[in-house]
Amino acid sequence: MSATPATPPPALRPYLTARHELLWDEADAFAAEHVAPRAARMEAAPGRVERKVADLMAARGWFAVTVPAAFGGLGAGHVAKTILVHRIARVSAAAAAILQASLIPVGALLHFASYEQKGRWLPGVADGSLLLSIAVTEPLAGGHIGGIETTAERAGNQWVITGSKIHIGNSHLAGAHLVIARTAKAGASTSQALTAFMVEADRPGLSVPGHRAGLGLHGFSAGRLDLDHVRVPDDNVVGEIGQGLSVAQSSSILYGRPNLAAVSLGIHEAVVATTTARLKTRPRYRGSLSGLPVLRDRIGAMEAGLRAGRILAYQSVHLLDQGLPCDADLINAKYLGHQWAAQSAQDAMELHGAHALDRDYVLQRLWRDIQHTYPPAGTGEVQRIRLADAAFDEDHIQWSERLAAEAAWARPDPTAA
Repeated sequence: MSATPATPPPALRPYLTARHELLWDEADAFAAEHVAPRAARMEAAPGRVERKVADLMAARGWFAVTVPAAFGGLGAGHVAKTILVHRIARVSAAAAAILQASLIPVGALLHFASYEQKGRWLPGVADGSLLLSIAVTEPLAGGHIGGIETTAERAGNQWVITGSKIHIGNSHLAGAHLVIARTAKAGASTSQALTAFMVEADRPGLSVPGHRAGLGLHGFSAGRLDLDHVRVPDDNVVGEIGQGLSVAQSSSILYGRPNLAAVSLGIHEAVVATTTARLKTRPRYRGSLSGLPVLRDRIGAMEAGLRAGRILAYQSVHLLDQGLPCDADLINAKYLGHQWAAQSAQDAMELHGAHALDRDYVLQRLWRDIQHTYPPAGTGEVQRIRLADAAFDEDHIQWSERLAAEAAWARPDPTAA
């Protein structure tokens, strides 16, 4: 079997419907026609934010892949979302990052926004006129949600938000940001101290400094938001006041983790395909490098991780679509998916020798891009702590089960694309 199958491998068949397979083909065709020609340009101009690919994905309604048809979305569910992110990431992890980053705040709106708020924002996501970001991480607190210092203070029927957020995916593309801010005084319990707000990008006092390229994911913006006494009305509060921790944590587990698992999977497939193609065509001892047992041993290890990563990525979101408790499975898919892909990328660099150091060779991009799936939605240490909670039967909140019951009306339509 090819490392990058044109059709879904047999191991994934239990998780895919005929509609899923059509979407798989559609995503592959899109990536070949629209993403591949731009990938080299994105890499060559890391300081430029890629907007055209975002527009093309938005025109297909992919930013609303999990949004019910009632709000203009595809209503196709989490397996469909994983297919889109995974297949695009094979060609460009940066393009896939643009898609996955906006899907996280969409999930927060689906689970916590009122019906009126859904009707206000989700149709714009569905028709491509509105991209979203989620703004949690801060300069000093990092990923420690309890350390958030951005404040929101009530002023009549408005809230005044002040603070800074960093590493915000699609910071330069989003028309609105889901901002998590502190609404309780210092010393209050973190579980009730934070609140989620939708903040439109054109609100006075909100500024986004110029894009600065990162190590990888060139073309994708993950920048800073500065909020200087930004005023938003009461009806921009998403969920209840004091529910911001739940909004952030559930979105990270149900959307962030599986999305990043899909990005890692796409990169992993590209790494293995690139490496095997190189070894098969590189002559050595009347044959090719692919015939050397010592190299085949390392390729076998890469293939083992890749196959296992596929199963973890798709099985976990299949459970999520079925409304079954699977928080630990989603966490594990992100944790091991990244770990295996990063190891394969390092092995591939070594197997290529000096050729891997050529600036324009694709493997260098893949090695840099995989580094970006480690910190978001929790580092490896965070994932292992959450998995330990599950091992000790201490993971008392199962967001997959709790929110599935609340959003049963939004289950994927088996006839949807």
